[in-house]
Amino acid sequence: MNMNVEQIKKSQKEGAGLEPDATERARLRAQVVDYLEAYIEDLPRGKAFQRDSGPGPNLSRREQAPDLQHLLNILRQEVDPPGINAASGGHLGYIPGGGIYTAGLGDWMAAVTNHYAGIFFGSPGAVRMEHALIREIADWVGYPAKSTGNLTSGGSMANMIGIVSARQALQIDSRRVRKCVVYSSTQAHHCLQKAFRIVGMGEMVWRDIPLDTQFRMRPDELQRQIDTDIQNGLTPSIVLGAAGSTDTGAIDPLDALADIAEQHGMWFHIDAAYGGFFSLLEEEKHKFKGMERSDSLVLDPHKGLFLPYGLGVALVRHSSPILAAHHYQANYMQDAQDAQSEWSPADLSPELTKHFRALRLWLPLRLHGLKPFLAQLREKLLLAEYLAKQLPDLGYKLLCQPQLSVVTFHWAQGPEASWDRHSRDILMRLEDHGQIFLSSTRLQGHFVIRAAILSFRTHLDTIDALLDLLRKFRPSLEE
Repeated sequence: MNMNVEQIKKSQKEGAGLEPDATERARLRAQVVDYLEAYIEDLPRGKAFQRDSGPGPNLSRREQAPDLQHLLNILRQEVDPPGINAASGGHLGYIPGGGIYTAGLGDWMAAVTNHYAGIFFGSPGAVRMEHALIREIADWVGYPAKSTGNLTSGGSMANMIGIVSARQALQIDSRRVRKCVVYSSTQAHHCLQKAFRIVGMGEMVWRDIPLDTQFRMRPDELQRQIDTDIQNGLTPSIVLGAAGSTDTGAIDPLDALADIAEQHGMWFHIDAAYGGFFSLLEEEKHKFKGMERSDSLVLDPHKGLFLPYGLGVALVRHSSPILAAHHYQANYMQDAQDAQSEWSPADLSPELTKHFRALRLWLPLRLHGLKPFLAQLREKLLLAEYLAKQLPDLGYKLLCQPQLSVVTFHWAQGPEASWDRHSRDILMRLEDHGQIFLSSTRLQGHFVIRAAILSFRTHLDTIDALLDLLRKFRPSLEE
């Protein structure tokens, strides 16, 4: 017995380094704060993109570092420089994530306090905070009081929750799946097709509905395809709408799609991960009419509310299908289930283990209020309009007028056969320069450059700098 006690004490002493005292915590914290302050202050002078030059010598080393400063130096040298600097206002590629400082404070507090937010019994306060935020966002978009939802890791998981809820509500099982039809468009995010495969619905009949000139789904073509499918003995089941597509920022005619889905008893799912929060602007609400009629809806605060990567929102109009799809009981959880007075997030998503991610949204919203978020969203729309108006004068062709804050364009001077080559070269020169990062896609058969304006650090000087570079990197008209 005494031998066991001595071993316990020895092990406790050896592991004590994981619990630094107040003095040591202050010393470590000061070094991290200095590192982060320098990182933020250097952002305006730094690059938005830097090509990877290969692995450095330190990241793969396994020996214990001499001190924290040594590890911070490794971050500065081998982690921070290569790739996209997502914290930079020059990041205009893909759909930028945010990274506002106060959300980082929320993440820090969530990690240190380590509240377990998966089960109500584990942390009623953390779960109530999540439910309150879900209710607040549902009110913003016009969802009814009986709706529910979940704070997820991002849009991919949120879309999967919506799709599995549709499967539950429509009772699409292995006997029916090959006769059921999902209607989408080529502008749907690829994570939706991925979600269908993961949840066992990959064998559904998939219809890509033609688009109008603004890359929006055409309701007349949707109705025509549904009529054809019914005549052929298929079951129209799910309509996937976009409220801010990734490629162009297109917003489908949601109200018309809702009418069609309702007429045929179909599930209407909207991916508004990028665009949904723009509906909070009074002048933009009309573009999103019908979003409130969907059966499930996805929004990403790490996009439209400028939070750090890692927060999506899944909303479902009726609670029964999302609960039926995810609720589970286990013997070892009986104490928690007996004490539960509210639904747990684990009953509403695939996650059981869940960190306190609500704090990263609750803290900035309560600290700043909604007004500065709306101002930032409005600024991004105005910047997109500003950019779009000037591109044609530089020789670039817009694929469509921006509906939100994504501007798509390509070089359109000289022989058409050379447009793709020149557009690709312009993008590569932008990447080599590094001050501003754009991404690309393919639309209407052409290589297309995209400027996605959504970083809270992107302002007028950023767009003016981009225009200067696009002017500088133009090919000679004599080529």
